[in-house]
Amino acid sequence: MLSVLLSVGWEPEIRGWTTVIISVVVLMGSTYLLLGTNVGARLGFLIAITALSGWMMSMGIIWAIYGIGLTGPAPTWKPSEPVTIVRDGALLDRTEVVDAPIDIAGLDATKAAAVVSKTLVDEGWRILEESDPSRGQAVASADEIIQIEAEEFAAGEYVAVSVYDKGGERYPKIGESIDFLAFRHDPRYSIVEIAPLLEQRVEPGRAPARAQIDTTKPHRYVVMIRDLGAKRQPAFLIGLGSGIIFFLLCWLLHRREALLRKNLALKA
Repeated sequence: MLSVLLSVGWEPEIRGWTTVIISVVVLMGSTYLLLGTNVGARLGFLIAITALSGWMMSMGIIWAIYGIGLTGPAPTWKPSEPVTIVRDGALLDRTEVVDAPIDIAGLDATKAAAVVSKTLVDEGWRILEESDPSRGQAVASADEIIQIEAEEFAAGEYVAVSVYDKGGERYPKIGESIDFLAFRHDPRYSIVEIAPLLEQRVEPGRAPARAQIDTTKPHRYVVMIRDLGAKRQPAFLIGLGSGIIFFLLCWLLHRREALLRKNLALKA
């Protein structure tokens, strides 16, 4: 007996299944037991299932509104197609996010990066401030692409200089600022400008030197597109499915009540 109790308390799978079974039996079973002893087994079951589906519909609506509960994939940045990492700013037009090639022939890395930045701003790209949370999200996604997927650099070998953002407009809107009914959107792009760092010599017992940008190497540009995910989709489907079942069961209860009244009237 002691070994059985220890296994239930230690194994996560057994404890999880036991918790679910006890919850179903205690909560749903007790409600059905009370209804069954008062109105009968069949009618009590119908009322209990109707109440459960109504509660699930309410929870699904609340989850969908606030984005809580059972959620789907969260919004994130994905590598853009057909080109994600641009190793020369003059080739940014091949990513299909700028209109024309950028002329930086004969310029050093610093001046070339300045020309590319000015061209992007002139074409409608917005430079994100360091305090902008969107900047941190874009840099984190670019780090994953650079370090893990492309293996272009290792951690500490580069620094994110600038982050450019464009697109993502939502519509339709009410006026200029009310957009809670906006269910359509334009594609949103982000470009993270990467600058290689000079290799630092590490000496035991001394603090590492301040990182310095290598001005002899061109800047890289990581082009990403925003994936809005489907955070509220599971909650919406639960609310919709439970609502259909709820209204169907309510119709069955109404139909049963109407038939009962008709039969009682005939009997009288």
